[in-house]
Amino acid sequence: MLRFDDAWVWDSWSVDDGDLFHLFYLQAPRTPEDQRLRHFSVSVGHAVSRDLTEWRVLPDALCPAPAQRWDDMSTWTGSVVRAPDGTWLMFYTGVSHRDLGLVQRIGVASSPDLVTWHRLDEPVIEADARWYERLEQAAWPDEAWRDPFVTADPDGDGWHMFLTARATLGRPDRRGVIGHARSRDLRTWEVQPPLTEPESFGHLEVPQVVRINGTYVLIFSCDVSEIPADLRRAGHAGGVWSTTGASITGPFDIDKAELFPHESLYAARLVQDRAGQWNLLGFRNFEGSRFIGEIADPILVTLDAGRLVPLVF
Repeated sequence: MLRFDDAWVWDSWSVDDGDLFHLFYLQAPRTPEDQRLRHFSVSVGHAVSRDLTEWRVLPDALCPAPAQRWDDMSTWTGSVVRAPDGTWLMFYTGVSHRDLGLVQRIGVASSPDLVTWHRLDEPVIEADARWYERLEQAAWPDEAWRDPFVTADPDGDGWHMFLTARATLGRPDRRGVIGHARSRDLRTWEVQPPLTEPESFGHLEVPQVVRINGTYVLIFSCDVSEIPADLRRAGHAGGVWSTTGASITGPFDIDKAELFPHESLYAARLVQDRAGQWNLLGFRNFEGSRFIGEIADPILVTLDAGRLVPLVF
């Protein structure tokens, strides 16, 4: 578990350097009376562990950029990969004061050691209006283009980026889709059509695709407030969801997504431990009306008939 008395901790992403697991996480002071305001006082924290449970805190990795930059208001969720030349790259979400924090873009920072980070001056990719809802047409409070998860193509054909995004068509409360982009060199990115249809969710946050026992698993999170009212009345709850597909790009049927059984786990991603077992690592969200704001201990998981479930010994 990772918890601070003076700071909220929520979305996180991790990378294994072969010796230590590095965890990067969003953090903000516990001072705002309304915990939702934490999203605009964020820094990206950094901790390391050998077992995904006991964490040693290191200096912060990122904070908002200086004034007038594209990411001068807040830096949000991302992912880290190692480039072929050995450089570590962190892809992250940024918002600016100029846009009142309403337009989300993806930036990148590089590091030789996962400790010292240097960001590019400009974003590397933005939403494409051919397929994705932009702010000027949004039926939503903001332009969703965030939470990049970057991974190598399994056949060696470059890299994939999966994102939280919204389609241009469909019911406003059901336009959430998994955005997609491709790159051959981790520098130049081309936006692709979404990998899912706008079906059941307002947004699909913190997406990830991994292969477990030969099956590709897509996980994402959606809070209960972003689930359409008719589905809430039918019993849909917020949390971490998963579905499976035949390849790294699906197809993924969001209508068949299953909710992971946990009271408050949110924004979880799958992490493989030293024994080769898969774990869900996320934060404790609301429990009742109380926001918890701490990284939970990892939960061992397995696939059971295509459903992601806790591994019980």
